[in-house]
Amino acid sequence: MTTARTFFRFVAGSLRLISRGNALYYAWVALLLVGMGIGGAAWWKQFHEGLITTSMRDQMSWGFYIGNFTFLVGVAAAAVTLVVPAYIYQWKPIKEIVVFGELLAIASIVVCALFVMVDIGHPERFWHLIPGLGFLNVPSSLLGWDVIALNSYLLLNFVIVTYLLFTLFRGKDPNKRLFMPLVWLSIPAAIGIHTVTAFLYNGLIARPFWNSAILAPRFIASAFCSGPAVLIILMQLLRRFTNFTIRNEAIWKIAELMAYFMAFNLFLLGAEVFKEYYSDTHHLIHMEYMFTGVQGHTAIVPWMWTAVTCSIVAFLLFLLPKTRRHVLTLNLGCVLIFLGVYLEKGMGLVIPGMTPDTLGEIYEYVPSGNELRLTLGVLCTGALLFTLMVKVATPILLGEFRDRP
Repeated sequence: MTTARTFFRFVAGSLRLISRGNALYYAWVALLLVGMGIGGAAWWKQFHEGLITTSMRDQMSWGFYIGNFTFLVGVAAAAVTLVVPAYIYQWKPIKEIVVFGELLAIASIVVCALFVMVDIGHPERFWHLIPGLGFLNVPSSLLGWDVIALNSYLLLNFVIVTYLLFTLFRGKDPNKRLFMPLVWLSIPAAIGIHTVTAFLYNGLIARPFWNSAILAPRFIASAFCSGPAVLIILMQLLRRFTNFTIRNEAIWKIAELMAYFMAFNLFLLGAEVFKEYYSDTHHLIHMEYMFTGVQGHTAIVPWMWTAVTCSIVAFLLFLLPKTRRHVLTLNLGCVLIFLGVYLEKGMGLVIPGMTPDTLGEIYEYVPSGNELRLTLGVLCTGALLFTLMVKVATPILLGEFRDRP
């Protein structure tokens, strides 16, 4: 009963924390709520009128929503880039901030789930996926495995973060016999969520662009670039707007790791391009649509070359210690990596994979206004969730929010 009462005080105190703040905090939350309202209105329109409000058609059954879903699964998996140096190598500068990577993972998985919900025509039927009520169709369904992997990773990170913060709230250290096995489990779980997502694409045999054995390694390599890019920006914002001390050494080490993973990501992309162009089979048409256009259809070409250029420039910036340690070039590299991976792994993966379609028809897909507004709402929901979690975690980590029986 004592622990239950303490947890109640923990929850009540957390609610008080998120309800208080300065003018900037209230303005930020209000801005996110406005974005959520815009997205909610767009979703209501889509729910009543159907997916015809999007630009998706029979030729392009996956679009902007699934592109964002795929990218954000990678952002969620990137928490492992902090977990490994923090808990396996016990490197103190990163150990102090690893909880923020796990909070980002929680917010990202929630946003991924929302993107799946808005992508299906009847989201009220999601109960069919709940074991006992519906039929998950495991092990034959890759979608079923993806549901299990993502929800397990969400639950795992939620338990880790809640246990850690609650223990610190009580003024105690985590029990390593209970805590460390969960941390160790989070490492293969992070790899697993993006591997299963890659297998979703691999399993569609009618889409040869995705039938590649190195798609899963590509996903993981790009995830360990884009996710840390978000974390580096967030770390600097935390250092600027809170009393939380984040050492430069931690940020620089993350940037160094990103350089290695970006090199691997570019290598794998180059291997895919070489295989398609050198073999010169009829499946090359998907890669041609991606980089040169097909039959005058070139809508996606500028975006793909922008993605490659951003990734190469960012890799060079992070490869050199001088530029990855300078605040201007560091942040420029983070923005370029985020943009490059987002374009190449989001729309650059989905659209060329479905263009031309299985009948050879080319449909130029551009997200509709309603898709963009709904996406804004989903992203604002994730940003608000992350903001509120950080609002609670920061004073606990600083020792300012402790149990007062």
